[in-house]
Amino acid sequence: MAATDELLAEIEDLGQKLNRARVSVSQRFIGQERVVDLSLMALICGGHGLLVGLPGLGKTMLVDTLATVMGMSAGRVQFTPDLMPADILGSEVLETARDGSRGFRFIEGPVFCQLLMADEINRASPRTQSALLQAMQERQVTVAGQHRPLPEPFHVLATQNPIEQEGTYPLPEAQLDRFLVQIDVDYPERGTERDILLATTGVEDARSDQVFSAEELMAAQITVRRMPVGEKVVETILDLVRACRPGTAEAGAAVNASVSWGPGPRAAQALMLGVRARALLDGRLAPSTDDVLALARPVLSHRMALSFAARARGENLAVVIEGVARDVTRAEAA
Repeated sequence: MAATDELLAEIEDLGQKLNRARVSVSQRFIGQERVVDLSLMALICGGHGLLVGLPGLGKTMLVDTLATVMGMSAGRVQFTPDLMPADILGSEVLETARDGSRGFRFIEGPVFCQLLMADEINRASPRTQSALLQAMQERQVTVAGQHRPLPEPFHVLATQNPIEQEGTYPLPEAQLDRFLVQIDVDYPERGTERDILLATTGVEDARSDQVFSAEELMAAQITVRRMPVGEKVVETILDLVRACRPGTAEAGAAVNASVSWGPGPRAAQALMLGVRARALLDGRLAPSTDDVLALARPVLSHRMALSFAARARGENLAVVIEGVARDVTRAEAA
């Protein structure tokens, strides 16, 4: 009983601290509460986030602000077609010492940080994109046959422009699956845009204060994993993920007719962590099925693809996911 009371106290304290972090981020990244919440969710789950939005919507500022608020060292890579893997990971250089001896010294690349911003990640070639696969999954990189651990915690927040597709390389499914959530950054509402104008065109820029340290963030990630999840929530996660896989017994007619490939087990894992984090951000001690449905699109949209026929018909993947979520809800209510 004492252990349970201690866990509940940790969850409550973490929820309050996350609320302070949210307020601090919002001092610079004005409005867009859902974007802020999903970004914080990715970090306290120990995962990575893919920010998809038009230029000028503050994606770079958001990542920079999150690094400050969460107390992490930040690195930034501008992905371009001529970027090479060594530009991200680092490389060995041959040096001559004063005594004339020669040897190799490893120079770390920008990936050796705690929060890496991969700006316009789809502009680099597949060879360069693949340099992040091991880093994102195993938290280490292999250079010249030697495994080199990355700092802890390690997170990637990548940005992607959805309209300028000339000269871009679509991210492979294996890399997309490594992102915990896809965060769509839309245009701000009129009132929010007015606040942005007033806050960013004056003499002084708004500042955000540090709320977490790197060690506290890692402790928070452990607390999230200890948070209890009800059996009904677990079943809803399984029902949703499995219903999005075409060609299976659980898939409905809409999925079989429109989806070419569906989410794997990582999607269920992401939902399991994400619903806990969403409950924390909302000040609750345990997640509900509403959290599963709210995270369906951010967690599943980059782990699924429409078939060629569905794209030709003008179908929208978000609409398909929302339809599956409604069907799952109705089936459980029946």
